[in-house]
Amino acid sequence: MSSKPAPSVVGKGAPELDLSPEELRAIVGQALLTIAPGARVLAIIPDKTRDDNTDILFPAASEILAARQVEQFDALVAQGTHMPMTEAEKRAKIGLREGETAPGLGQIYDHQWNHPEELVTIGELSAERVSELTGGLINEAVTVNLNRLLAPGTYDTVLIFGATVPHEVAGFAGGAKYFFPGVAGPDLTHATHWLGALASIERVIGRVETPTRHMIEAAADFVPARVISINSVVTRTEDERLRTHALFCGDFREAFRRAAEVSRHVHIKYTGRKYRRVVALLDEHYDELWVGGKASYKLGGIIEEGGELLIYAPHLRAISETHGLLIEKYGYAPLDRVREMVALSTELQANLAVAAHLAHVSYAGQRDEAGRVVPRYRITLASALDEATCRRVRLGFMNYRQFRREDYESDPDTLVVERAGRDLYLVEPH
Repeated sequence: MSSKPAPSVVGKGAPELDLSPEELRAIVGQALLTIAPGARVLAIIPDKTRDDNTDILFPAASEILAARQVEQFDALVAQGTHMPMTEAEKRAKIGLREGETAPGLGQIYDHQWNHPEELVTIGELSAERVSELTGGLINEAVTVNLNRLLAPGTYDTVLIFGATVPHEVAGFAGGAKYFFPGVAGPDLTHATHWLGALASIERVIGRVETPTRHMIEAAADFVPARVISINSVVTRTEDERLRTHALFCGDFREAFRRAAEVSRHVHIKYTGRKYRRVVALLDEHYDELWVGGKASYKLGGIIEEGGELLIYAPHLRAISETHGLLIEKYGYAPLDRVREMVALSTELQANLAVAAHLAHVSYAGQRDEAGRVVPRYRITLASALDEATCRRVRLGFMNYRQFRREDYESDPDTLVVERAGRDLYLVEPH
């Protein structure tokens, strides 16, 4: 690895703040002051499944870098294993209207996580180091492979654009997570997801210092370029305006943690009780259950044992474009049952990210009267998926056309949640 002094952190944030575009631009400008003329810069940007302010920050960064006369400025979409965005979706994500261009911007690359020729190995976390980072949950060496654009000598500086919110695998999204699994190869993609499952979703989501966070940050130390992390904390107002509560830029560890401290106050809601039923009106950004499972991840903590999560999502039309066949073959189940399936299946052993998803959506288990591990609550989907598909993955089915919100709003044992999947709901603070 080349020597690369860690940038300090600039920015500001607080739950009550509402930063203007001018304030955001000033913070980005301050963060990019150390980028010299002639530099080669790669921006890593979120995909369409994330709701964030990249459309404000990216044009500002583009103009600032053009003024600083950088030699090259490209972008790479941190889509993980998601399907690529269309050209129109990419342009919208970086804030370009029809006919507009970003000064100095070259290519916008898709990340292809399962194409070996598109990846490069930049290091390895030894078995001893992995065991230390994960508290013994994983005891095998992990190869650090990621998109070939991050190979030594390709770019001098990497900018990570992204919003910080509670996350089921890493605890909070943001920072080094945009490398792993955002632009990673299969080794760390599978390892991080399975690690998040082994640590258990209830002990990971909404926490900063998690085994997964520690592993992805150790892996990120292998990235040879200098990294400037641009961490936002955003919410949607009732009139659909995106409000920015915080923007911290600089060292990927410290900038992320300062953003997570604000996110903890704006993205975690406390109910003081559990509910027999939670009705999740799924956020429109989630059009497949691979990401729409966030309704379960972020609401499971407030559902009673034997209760129900009803996910209303007419726009949800697939289990997963990438992993759907595997998910339908094995179905959702609590972690103990998924571990048994993994032990018996070389197919799942080679696709641990899918195995983790099966456990995460199921959320948690309990033992029934016969001593069998069963889901702690049942999940019913009112979506564009047909009944047969729902049954294959062990979920209940409701015709979304028969759903009426008013049937549930007056029930004191039911909580109706708008834009489900965005905020984390807990009974009380950890």
